[in-house]
Amino acid sequence: MLRLKQFYQYALLMRLHRPIGIYLLLWPTLWALWIAGRGYPDLLVTTVFVLGVILMRSAGCVINDYADRHIDPHVRRTRDRPLAAGQVTEYEALTLFVILCLLAFGLVLLMNTLTIALSVVAVLLAATYPFMKRYTHWPQVYLGIAFGWSIPMAFAAQTGQVPILAYVLFITNVLWTLAYDTLYAMADREDDLVIGVKSTAILFGRADKIIIAVLQIIVLLLLLGIGLKLEFTYWYYLGLLIAASLAIYQQWLIKDRLPERGFQAFLNNHWVGAAIFAGIAAHYYLG
Repeated sequence: MLRLKQFYQYALLMRLHRPIGIYLLLWPTLWALWIAGRGYPDLLVTTVFVLGVILMRSAGCVINDYADRHIDPHVRRTRDRPLAAGQVTEYEALTLFVILCLLAFGLVLLMNTLTIALSVVAVLLAATYPFMKRYTHWPQVYLGIAFGWSIPMAFAAQTGQVPILAYVLFITNVLWTLAYDTLYAMADREDDLVIGVKSTAILFGRADKIIIAVLQIIVLLLLLGIGLKLEFTYWYYLGLLIAASLAIYQQWLIKDRLPERGFQAFLNNHWVGAAIFAGIAAHYYLG
């Protein structure tokens, strides 16, 4: 019984009960796979990347909580996390992180050499991201790089190369992540100010809403440009229209800067990613 209880704590540490991070990492990965595979990505590649997303997001949560183990007990939203609450030891957390990374790397070994090389960068990004908020007000950009790295990896695995288009999609995802993770940081802004943690929500201050809006517009324009470049059909633009509507809804949610509404706006980005993927998929299957 004790062992089952401990595995439950590990699952909480990996945030498997809150899959929003998996979704936000998965959607751009699927964008890249479907574009690189022209609607029909290789089954093995797709399976490896979906499982890799779950493993690496879980690993990221573990190392994040390890990095914040002395901070989380002082933040209302995080004080009950397993490591902060003493339900999991530091040694257990680090061991779990290593195991998850090794499992993900084992999957990547099924891919080509270029993808394997790129995966080393992915692990380094995942391992170092949690510490960025101590040194810079731009940890959200670093998270965008870490989350977006699956895009060049997906192109490498599917096509054996990383074209310019992949980098454009990568930059688009970095900017999207900067927007939605700033929404997330807005929910923690008061606590972060007290404990000295840095974020773009603190850096942007009262300009936060307008900067997020500008980022959302740039992301949509970049996605529009990608669609035009690839000569996508109207299904794709319908997906972009839905994504734009959701961005407007998010601006409405944060109009009063209430922390709970900021978090709700952050969660809503799952549907933004889904709408864009649905547009891509519909182009290939219905266009």
